Amino acid sequence: MNEDIRIHSWPCSYYLDTAKQWISGKLSLTPVSIKFTADKTGELLVDSRLSGISQIKKESSHLIFSSLTVLEKGTKHWFSSLHPNRNVVFNVLEHFWREQLLSGPGAGAGAPLESSKGKELTGMLEGSQKRLEDTAKVLHSQGEQFDNIMRGLHKIEGDMDVADRLLTELESPSWWPFSSKLWKTPLEWKPKETPAAPDPKDQEGILLRIPVIITHRTDSNAKPGKLTLLPSGLEIRDCNSQLLHRFESRDVDDIRVHTPYEISVRQRFIGKPDNSFRLLSARMPEVIPVLEMQFSRKMQFLEDALGFAGAGKSPQADLGTSIWQAASGIVGAALNPGALAGSREGMDTEQLQQQEKVSQEEAKELRQILKKLKGLALETEAELERQDEALDSISSSVDRATLNIDRQNRRMRRLT
Repeated sequence: MNEDIRIHSWPCSYYLDTAKQWISGKLSLTPVSIKFTADKTGELLVDSRLSGISQIKKESSHLIFSSLTVLEKGTKHWFSSLHPNRNVVFNVLEHFWREQLLSGPGAGAGAPLESSKGKELTGMLEGSQKRLEDTAKVLHSQGEQFDNIMRGLHKIEGDMDVADRLLTELESPSWWPFSSKLWKTPLEWKPKETPAAPDPKDQEGILLRIPVIITHRTDSNAKPGKLTLLPSGLEIRDCNSQLLHRFESRDVDDIRVHTPYEISVRQRFIGKPDNSFRLLSARMPEVIPVLEMQFSRKMQFLEDALGFAGAGKSPQADLGTSIWQAASGIVGAALNPGALAGSREGMDTEQLQQQEKVSQEEAKELRQILKKLKGLALETEAELERQDEALDSISSSVDRATLNIDRQNRRMRRLT
């Protein structure tokens, strides 16, 4: 991800200690740093790496009211007159600062030059593997839902058998002299109880859960919370794990991707305001591919997010194509080094050794990841085939249940 992407910016004032005065400008947040730029001169007065910040705190004194301080290597930066308010800015900055610390000391650091190509390919393959694993989780949960549907249909068939027997008793009661069931009364027969199908929501697995900063509708207050991705929808909870709202998949009208770190989820209503949530998170790039898989037709990438979406194309498709082409090339180069002899003409010895080192060291790891991807793809294919068979069975069961219900309805009308 580009380190220069501006996640958010707020108008504020910065206390310049050398001049002993407040400077108006904009406080900006990027994935790896906090910056302040003066309005009049355009000078960059503050450029603090998130990994180098030791404290972000809300402070006030008899001279400075409602301020925000950032402590970096013994230097304290003061920010005041924050818009829309101090709490919003503090929640967002603290969220990204904590996530940067939790991501590890090597986060954001560039890879060494000599192995940048191999590590880049490995990272792309690992990302593709993670997305395929997420897809497998979605398919597994979908298969469980199909199983629950089948159990529900079996219960319906059992209930229809009970209804058929009861209707038979009513059509030919035991007290009727010509009945073949003269000595049998309805009380003597007890239908076998079929266990109720479990609620799929109780057994539903969690695909992904991340911390987010939540803004509801046009409310200016941004509060910390959690976003949970489920196979059947989305759940938004506050910092105390209290459910704020649950979006079923069918209820979501559109998901707008404002930046790689910010999305908005909306549900439209007729005659009353829309229900919308704006979500900001440092881990949102992990969520967007899963959302695009679940809500492909409802995703909208805005201008600032078009680079993340591959200029309107599916990032999974473009990434997958480049991964397989590049990985196949490097693995083939490692297995057949003679194939690159023509392209090596004109290179010096150091460059050749560097290229050979990348190819030999990374090829083994790439092959292992490709084997895992192949296994996941085969398992996904088998699960899809099983679900196709389950859908056929569900379709035939629904047809049988419809015919049985129509037949029982006709019999009940004749009785009345």
